[in-house]
Amino acid sequence: MKRFFRHLHLWLSVPFGLAISLICFTGAILVFERPITEGLAPHLYRAEPAPGQQALPPHRLLAAVRTQVPDSLHVASLQCGGEGRAAFITFRETGRRTLSVNPYTGQANGWVEGNAFFRTVRKLHRWFMDAPPRKGDRTPGKELVAISTALMAVILVSGVAIWLPRTRRGLKNRLAVHVRRGWPRLWHDLHVSAGFYATLLLLVMALTGLTWSYPGYRKAVYALLGADANPPKSAPRQTVRPSSASEPDPLVWTQVLAGLQARYPASASFKLEHGTAQAIPATAMRRADTYRFDPATGRITHTQLHRDKPRSQTAKGLLFALHTGSWGGWVTQVVYFLAALVGGTLPLTGYYLWIRRMRRPPTP
Repeated sequence: MKRFFRHLHLWLSVPFGLAISLICFTGAILVFERPITEGLAPHLYRAEPAPGQQALPPHRLLAAVRTQVPDSLHVASLQCGGEGRAAFITFRETGRRTLSVNPYTGQANGWVEGNAFFRTVRKLHRWFMDAPPRKGDRTPGKELVAISTALMAVILVSGVAIWLPRTRRGLKNRLAVHVRRGWPRLWHDLHVSAGFYATLLLLVMALTGLTWSYPGYRKAVYALLGADANPPKSAPRQTVRPSSASEPDPLVWTQVLAGLQARYPASASFKLEHGTAQAIPATAMRRADTYRFDPATGRITHTQLHRDKPRSQTAKGLLFALHTGSWGGWVTQVVYFLAALVGGTLPLTGYYLWIRRMRRPPTP
């Protein structure tokens, strides 16, 4: 049986190894996208208050911003973070561009447009730069990522079947990395031992990542979680949308925000839009609670708590957290980063061992 797994492991790894390495290395980079992005431009994300200084209420904050932007821009949303965090304002005319604002002074910090480097890394990770023109469309690059990810799971399982020792002593030897026995032994141990340590997390990443590639597989995974991958869409709720020349009432936003802050003293941030407010927690495993309010009076008209949301939304958040390592904060992100790095090196060390074996003279 081990002979079968050995051949399976080798002849799947040889053609798809480089693709798997690229997926793993780009995934490792994306684990720390947010802290790296914020670290490269801290003035856009941090705002340190003076001693005793309080964040401005929305009506004063928006009034201060209005003097710094053209009159042709109309406010679409406001996101207020926790202490020491910048506020973010979106406008209906600026697309994905977001204005970073100091919530204590109302001074605009600059526009946030996303990092071009990470946009490229994400395209490599998800589509090998062959992004589909529309959501749900398939392209050769997207298909290659899906196939490589599926085969990665098979390669990992076959690798465990090949190298799983029969004795406790053999297991101890498998889990050790020897650094003083020469380069060939080191490369061998990095492939075998590092693979043992990282296999479980790499399997989690691969199996959760496939839910974005194959609708049938996603439906099966959601069913295991007691959710529907394609829940029926409810009728849209009738809300009053702002006209092209109107803006939300800042005093109403101040009233709504004060009420939410009283209900959620520990929430990470709050997002206000026309008639909709969200309390966004710091924990990635729990999604936001949503409130609808009358944009004229601020009276709450509808509440949808996270625990009452459809299971499909909960399942989606769970799978994303398991895939990215965000479920346990920075500790699990570091562990996922290391596992993804190991996943990227496994095909490379495997190529080395295979080529070295091919060059070995035949035994007489």
